[in-house]
Amino acid sequence: MSKRYLLGLDNGGSLIKAALFDRDGRQIACESIPTPQDCPRPGFCERTPEVIREANFTLIRRMTDKYGADIAGVGICGHGKGLYLLDKSGTPMAPGIASTDNRALSVVEGWEADGTTSRAYELTVQKVMACQPVSLLRWMKKNDRTTYDRIGTILSVKDLVRFFLTGEAFAEYTDVSGTNLVNLWTGAYDDRLTDLFGIPEMSGCLPPIRSSDEVCGYVTEEAAAATGLPAGTPVAGGMFDIDACALSLGCTKAGDMCVIAGTWSINEMITDAPVSDGSVAMNSIFCDPAFRLAEESSATSAGNLEWFRAQWNVRDYGELEKLVSSVPTEKCNAYWFPFLYASNLNPRARGSMVGLSGDMTLAHTARAVYEGVVFSHMTHCGAIFSSLGRPAEIRLAGGVVHSPTWTQMFADALGTPVRVMPDTELGAKGAAMAAGVACGWFADYKEAVTSCVPEGSLLFPDDAMTKVYASKYEKYKKIADALDSVWADV
Repeated sequence: MSKRYLLGLDNGGSLIKAALFDRDGRQIACESIPTPQDCPRPGFCERTPEVIREANFTLIRRMTDKYGADIAGVGICGHGKGLYLLDKSGTPMAPGIASTDNRALSVVEGWEADGTTSRAYELTVQKVMACQPVSLLRWMKKNDRTTYDRIGTILSVKDLVRFFLTGEAFAEYTDVSGTNLVNLWTGAYDDRLTDLFGIPEMSGCLPPIRSSDEVCGYVTEEAAAATGLPAGTPVAGGMFDIDACALSLGCTKAGDMCVIAGTWSINEMITDAPVSDGSVAMNSIFCDPAFRLAEESSATSAGNLEWFRAQWNVRDYGELEKLVSSVPTEKCNAYWFPFLYASNLNPRARGSMVGLSGDMTLAHTARAVYEGVVFSHMTHCGAIFSSLGRPAEIRLAGGVVHSPTWTQMFADALGTPVRVMPDTELGAKGAAMAAGVACGWFADYKEAVTSCVPEGSLLFPDDAMTKVYASKYEKYKKIADALDSVWADV
């Protein structure tokens, strides 16, 4: 009997997940484990490779205990950026660095001042971020040369997990093309970039690049013993989690757009070619390499709500819905700037509430948090619209889809129909779809989408509310502009 399931692993910023899917994309099982981050100093966010390995292997074992003999292949996705390393002997180096790390901010500021970022943009069509490998490696060269000199191979987090399963070290196009290490016009490494960023020693530490739907190794005997997967099970290249989400939302062609509101605010549109006019922060190679992915993102989304819930002890999401819906937006003049973990306006900005008054209640602050997250997405989406136009609809996913109030707020504020997608484990599903193509279940990603992606439900914006939110968004920007000069002092 042929095998019936595909296993997707999703190594995110706060959780590692494993989910099993059948040929029709139905989720059969799902397990997750929180992924602790160490923050030894301000701006540092680190993860232990052994913890990542054990979490993934534990989750796989939970799947294989019941379904192991029926798993045809494994796909992996994970957060982009950050830095995960092997030493020259092929041993994982500790610590790994997460995508929320900000230690290299001063490096990026220096590059912006001396024109390095502008020169790099001509090759990569990307802004340079503090959490990208190029910035972290330059910081390490200046501040921890002993560790820097031990580096043998540069990986992403999902590449590291694939290494644990197969013993093979590869990069993969969707991830590595978002690191400022790849010339986006050629799709290949470019020594001019490592030279430009002052890390020429790293050009020899870049592993071969493979496609997301390519078999990049097979489960080793050692990994089989630890996970319960049969030795020889194929493992696909996998992809950056934003590509996995776009794929599992049904985005496959130029003009398709999706918004994922989770820990990060992810806003992305598939394009035929990179957006090179500077309006969009990031371009990368899509999981279908015939296309590029224009991306605007920051850690400014629904993760703010989890902080809010913890601080005000609002544990029930139903209670939050009641609080937010009890205050009309016209009656809420508080503005939340969702910069607890990062900012898309000023890299030194911090989370702030402006406009509170004595007559306001918890409901007003809850609504302000909801709206602040939406306004941050509006900033990103506006950049995409300015160059690529407004899409016919936007596919919406992430934690916000569990809130009818919030999803309607997105449609109203963006002034665009929003298709709410019912699937929850989007990253794992997209990774599993890649495994399906690698295993020959599907001829290509379009066939995988036809088989696996549901239609979703369409929400239309209320024109009157779109005008209200447009007015509030202008005030949001004015307040942000007024604060711009003081963030460095804060």
